[in-house]
Amino acid sequence: MGALVFPWYYFSQINEVRLQPGTIAYSPEIIWKVLQETLNELSRNGFKKIIIINGHGGNNAFLNYFGMAQLSEKRDYALYWFQPDYDPEVIKKAEALTQHDRYDQHAGNRETSMVAAIVPDLVHPEKAGLQSGVDLDRLKNLPSVYSGIWWYARYPNHYSGDGRKANAQAGELILNSVVEQFVKSIQDIKADKNVPELQNQFFEEAENPLDTKQ
Repeated sequence: MGALVFPWYYFSQINEVRLQPGTIAYSPEIIWKVLQETLNELSRNGFKKIIIINGHGGNNAFLNYFGMAQLSEKRDYALYWFQPDYDPEVIKKAEALTQHDRYDQHAGNRETSMVAAIVPDLVHPEKAGLQSGVDLDRLKNLPSVYSGIWWYARYPNHYSGDGRKANAQAGELILNSVVEQFVKSIQDIKADKNVPELQNQFFEEAENPLDTKQ
């Protein structure tokens, strides 16, 4: 694709799992600064289109705000965040090989199948039933309210779903679908002129807001 892959990036948002042994949770300030300085250094080395591909659901809220915050000052690069959609037909085929998983999120049927396709030695489906992956729904008294404790309220075991019947063939189907989307996204981003042009226009107008046409 003519794209350079940065080494795996390990400094993510994981505060919601601090109760689990082995969790290393850096402060919000540190993870923000490290990611921002990484982008700054990539840009300094000539990369003006940077794509983030995220492998951890706990980063989603952080990355949304981080992306918006790129507008807080003038940047000489454009940041893109790849957000794949799971093809319903692919999921249907994968579930036909495994099972329908009502609470399928973290270490459930889908993720366990994908890991089985990549590093099967790390998958132990016989242990998947030792803890519950059912949504405890402990904030159902607050239907229109967000709280940072939401993940712990729902899945205190950091396990959501049922990985007992996962298999590598199903994982391969899902992974290939996501990879196809990512390849297409790289092509689209390489050809994209809209984000850099709109960003430059925005920064120019933001420097002189009283001149912005009303």
